[in-house]
Amino acid sequence: MARAEQERLPYLFRLRMTANVRRALIKVMDERDWLDAGQGWWGKEASLRLVGWARHRRVILLRRKLTQPLGIVDPHPGQPRLSFAEVGAGKEVWEYAALVTSLDSQILTLGQLYRDRADCENAFDELKNQWGWGGFTTRDLKRCRLLAGSVALIYNWWSLFVRLADLDHRPEAITSRPLLLQAIGRQTRHAGQVTLTITSTHGDQHKAQQAYGRIAGFLSWLRQTAGQLDPVRRWYRILSEALKRFLKGRQLDPPQRLAPA
Repeated sequence: MARAEQERLPYLFRLRMTANVRRALIKVMDERDWLDAGQGWWGKEASLRLVGWARHRRVILLRRKLTQPLGIVDPHPGQPRLSFAEVGAGKEVWEYAALVTSLDSQILTLGQLYRDRADCENAFDELKNQWGWGGFTTRDLKRCRLLAGSVALIYNWWSLFVRLADLDHRPEAITSRPLLLQAIGRQTRHAGQVTLTITSTHGDQHKAQQAYGRIAGFLSWLRQTAGQLDPVRRWYRILSEALKRFLKGRQLDPPQRLAPA
């Protein structure tokens, strides 16, 4: 944080629940002026100078009321034991967090900014642990860049593929690859037509069938209705379908090409 302030760079970090942060939360937990921070979270601003800090900094205290049953796992040797905590009448259970920032944005904006950052971190975590970005065994920078670029390209292609299968969710590779890749394919020809039959051995093969059915249906529609489009515009139609949830039905158009000088 000190380096960011020295370089005049904005920052937004999550704080560990140290004793001083806990005391700040206890001090304000009964106050009524908590502001909406989005997605069930409520926030309150404070100014804290924690151990190791040279000055006070802006801190956003966050809390969210838990409404789902709480499961408690006891790591008993041999067989973990699961029990559920019961909250008595008149009592409430809250989840707490604290953010430190140099931004002067509203609490609602800061809460969403941090959630967006967490979503980005999830993508990097998936790239590292499920796609091979976890480390390289050579110091050759050229080879490392080539491999990292290849992994990123494959990750992007697979993300768009599973988006076509499910417009509302993008399952991670740890679940989507076994579901959609572990299958047996057979190609047959009859009456001038080529048929590809895919037989899944996955336990949730009905989900794989629905996913492949949706992708095949969209590509069939595209082949019948977009025959007059050039490859670039067909690719943009595919992108528009994969990102339909974010575009809300709007079609992406390729940028206009510059006229030759």
